[in-house]
Order: sequence, then C-alpha cells, then structure tokens
Amino acid sequence: MRTLSERIHDIRCMVFDVDGVMTDCKLYLAPDGTELKAVHVRDGLGLKLLMQAGIEVAVISGRPSAAMQARFEYLGIRHVWLNVDEKIPAWEALKARLNLRDEQMAMMGDDTPDLPLMQRAGLALTVADAHPKVLAVAHWASRLSGGHGAVRDAADLVLNTQAAQKVMA
Repeated sequence: MRTLSERIHDIRCMVFDVDGVMTDCKLYLAPDGTELKAVHVRDGLGLKLLMQAGIEVAVISGRPSAAMQARFEYLGIRHVWLNVDEKIPAWEALKARLNLRDEQMAMMGDDTPDLPLMQRAGLALTVADAHPKVLAVAHWASRLSGGHGAVRDAADLVLNTQAAQKVMA
C-alpha cells in the first residue's frame, strides 16, 4: 500500500467538487430563485498557488452555478465541468486532455456522488464534515469543513509535501 507522501509525490492535477467542498453545502435562495453561495477567500488563494506550482486545477460538479463559473474564470481555472450527472466521463476527458493517469490525479469530494472519482484517484481527499462513506475511502481528511478553508488546507498539504520531497531529493 502506498503511503500518503508517495501518493502526493505523483500528483499533477487536483480536481474539486463544489458544493460541500468549496462551499458550506448550503444554498441561499432568494425569492426570485437566485441561488447564492459563500466561498472562502483562502480557498481561492490555495487554488492559485497550486496552479502557480504547475499543478493543474479542475472542477467537476453535479450542479450548475453561474456565480461559481464566474469565480473559476476569475481564478484562471481552465478545466471546469458543471451540471454533470455522471462525473466519470468528465474525469476521463480531463485525463485525456492533460495526458495523465489516475495515479497523477487527486480528487476532493464530500458526498457519495464523488465516490467513483475518489476511488479512481491516486489521492482521495475530503473535508471534515464529509459523508461517512466518503470519509471511509479518503486517504486524507482536512480538519476543516467544506467552505471553511478545507481546499486551502488540501492545497497546502500537497504543495508542502511536494516541496519537502524536492529538498530531500
């Protein structure tokens, strides 16, 4: 069995779910049907730091969100799949686009629709308040809940581990 450090060493792309990972899993609904979501600013910086380090960042989510699409564009995230019923085809398209293997990809999810991707990923990450089935398959769980800096926590884990590995090499 590969150690957490060995898994992190190979990561070239980190994939994130939105609701429950980048948000607190709550939907704020206005009377006109407008949907609002709260995000953590540190998570955005974590995503930027990953990309600056040469790690691709992608989003695969089952829900549509114009607000989140705008956020991803602002952050410079080029690989975004929103409103997808089946996440595996998006995963496979991303792997082909980037010419990567499952072992080189990390997935951060929080609920059962994320399990198929987490089970394929070389590194399965989750948030502190994830569904128990997700916690059971994750290689690592943040001490933080979704929407409260867990994405930054995961980014720091990967970046710090890979930086330490380069120093030791």
